[in-house]
Amino acid sequence: MQFSDLGLSPEILAAVAAQGYTAPTPIQAQAIPVVLSGRDLMACAQTGTGKTAGFTLPILQRLSTGRRAGGPTRVRALILSPTRELAAQIEESVRSYGAGLPLKSMVIFGGVGMNPQVAALRRGVDILVATPGRLLDHAQQKTVDLSTVEILVLDEADRMLDMGFIHDIRRVLALLPKHRQNLLFSATFSDEIRALASGLLQDPDYVEVARRNSAAELVSQRVYAVDRERKRDLLVDLIRTHNWHQVLVFTRTKWGANALAEKLVKAGIEADAIHGNKSQNARTRALAGFKDGRLHVLVATDIAARGIDIDELPYVVNFELPSVAEDYVHRIGRTGRAGSTGEAISLVCVDEHKLMRDIERLLGRTIDRVVHPGYEPDPRIAAQPIEMRSGNARPGGGRSGAPGKPRGQAPRGRAPAPRAAAGTAPSRGGSRHR
Repeated sequence: MQFSDLGLSPEILAAVAAQGYTAPTPIQAQAIPVVLSGRDLMACAQTGTGKTAGFTLPILQRLSTGRRAGGPTRVRALILSPTRELAAQIEESVRSYGAGLPLKSMVIFGGVGMNPQVAALRRGVDILVATPGRLLDHAQQKTVDLSTVEILVLDEADRMLDMGFIHDIRRVLALLPKHRQNLLFSATFSDEIRALASGLLQDPDYVEVARRNSAAELVSQRVYAVDRERKRDLLVDLIRTHNWHQVLVFTRTKWGANALAEKLVKAGIEADAIHGNKSQNARTRALAGFKDGRLHVLVATDIAARGIDIDELPYVVNFELPSVAEDYVHRIGRTGRAGSTGEAISLVCVDEHKLMRDIERLLGRTIDRVVHPGYEPDPRIAAQPIEMRSGNARPGGGRSGAPGKPRGQAPRGRAPAPRAAAGTAPSRGGSRHR
């Protein structure tokens, strides 16, 4: 199948071709006809499957064919995203694919002043991409009118629930017309997602392009057994020995990300950390350096990494295993994309054996164990409880800045935005802030 077989306009096909694409991915091939038909859609797709184009392309098609010339420009499509950088990434796709169409789009999120966004909204917008919190700010101040929305998209719905946005989502839904098309995209179909869908979607079509919670088939996975206090040294040794470049490393906490990045820099490895406590400008610089190869290692927390989109990322390292097995799938799904192979490496100490068993149970397979010479685990070391500190917590109980919020309470972002002008989008990344 080719994109030209899907009923898209010449202008959209030209924009797709300009991006170097000719054949749709499975999620695009299945989702685009459903969206064009006007039906509600519940779609499950892992990261890196092209799901953004799966809804942006048919939305552009529907809105361009139904646009009334001469009338005021009003919000006709609303796309909700859990993070600022992911919202920016989506709007960037809308602008790229809609370059030849008379449609206006913009992105709004927290962490930047309201006035530029208000001015852009007043000029009119057809497609609005937003994070829930900032959208509600505008709604409260009556600077956005959602009464004309025809299409609603909830992207990464599972992450929005994880971040505690369910109440904000319900408040947004109350502001929308009753009759509209609803599209829900999620990496997993958990019971919570199905409950949300049942109250949102009307007789939806169901699309799932990967086995539930399956790991990318092109990703080679292995576990290095190592003592907890030797993980940093092992990572340095692995990077040097194998000459790894463009390595995305996951930690559980913001403090841990900072500490590991500092260790790598001291070892002569170009590295930086990305997490919610970093300013937006700092995150944008780190992502740009990582993408163009100036940074060899990017250390990230799970929330901060949401939205990082690099087609040929070769290595993902779980410096610490996630406390939720499904997050392992999200992590390693950032490599092995677009037909490229990738490697997922986990550094596992005695404390994490149960987490590893949970992951293998989810995957339905055992991951190969290896020991790097010189880093054999000491069998005398006993397991310790894994302390899930808040993002600002430091070892020994000290804290820097305001107390961290528990999972499920999304803070209201006040960091600088990727670009000062509303409606513009930088390179991709992730943040917990709205």
